Amino acid sequence: MDMRRDYYEDIQLLDSKALWFWFLMLIASLIILPFLVPSYYVYIANYMAINVIVAVGLNILVGYTGQISLGHAGFFAIGSYFTVLSVTNLHLPFLLALLLAAIIAAFFGFLLGLPALRLKGPYLAIATLAFGMAITQVIGRWQIFGGRMGLEVPSPTLQGLLFSDGAYLLESDRELYFLILPIAFVLTMAARNLMKTKVGRAFIAIRDSDIAAETMGVNLVYYKTLAFAISAFYTGIAGGLYAILIGFINPSSFSFVLSIYFLAFVIVGGLGSIFGSIMGGVVMTWLILRLDKVQELPYLGSILSAFSDRWMSVIGLPNISSIVLGLIIILIVVFEPLGLYGFWIRTKIYWKTWPF
Repeated sequence: MDMRRDYYEDIQLLDSKALWFWFLMLIASLIILPFLVPSYYVYIANYMAINVIVAVGLNILVGYTGQISLGHAGFFAIGSYFTVLSVTNLHLPFLLALLLAAIIAAFFGFLLGLPALRLKGPYLAIATLAFGMAITQVIGRWQIFGGRMGLEVPSPTLQGLLFSDGAYLLESDRELYFLILPIAFVLTMAARNLMKTKVGRAFIAIRDSDIAAETMGVNLVYYKTLAFAISAFYTGIAGGLYAILIGFINPSSFSFVLSIYFLAFVIVGGLGSIFGSIMGGVVMTWLILRLDKVQELPYLGSILSAFSDRWMSVIGLPNISSIVLGLIIILIVVFEPLGLYGFWIRTKIYWKTWPF
């Protein structure tokens, strides 16, 4: 019988030598990956890692706590802008600037969590949506944030990660890869262990029934606002990393559609699953980037171009990614509510019981 007799058994990373072998093989593959593939694919890997951070943080709020948010693009923007401003105006080292921006995003997450004490369902969704839209409007009108023109992001330096100055610039996608991926790994493992603590179990209890949780002594005020703060913290970290990856940010980069994409990562990956968040962030990022160049696909691209010219508006084809992503979300919600993580569980069960 598979029983947990100790807390450390519950939080241990892997529990067999075979799993440790494949885990170390995965780490080794990730380390040598940027030296084997072109720079564009390293950029995609960086983008995937950033979206995984967002998906993990949002899943803590939506999947584990049962709260809804359509305003995470606002936290993403806060993380991006305050990271840049902290480096350029306050001359802080990058990692400290990233942490400060994430703490500021967490503070706004705490404030946004206060309406969650009285609002549920669509009303909470509207409140978070209003927050996300308000953030982009404020950023676009204040000159300290660069207004509508945006801000140019300075490249971090190797020494400047910890100190305020340095000489070696981290400019290439390969160099940024070894900065972004370790941060994503640490945050993912932190979220995994958090869900096995008292805090994580309180989140799950609130998701299942907040009335029953409160009856058993769970402080709803504390844990609901904490869930928003932690989720915003993760998104703020991702926003700061996104800024240095792209090299330039403006308010149009943080639209309402971005919040929808973030929520899609969680739904497609699987609600209430850290592994599902990883799969959702990776797969959906690949789809978004691939579908943006749908006209370049062999055979299918020309067919879609002809269909767009005949039946859709002039900008119909560039929006094909939104159409496809919407269809994917509908199909997953209807046929597999657990998302990609559900498919993974079904596959594991199938091979364990094969050929019976």
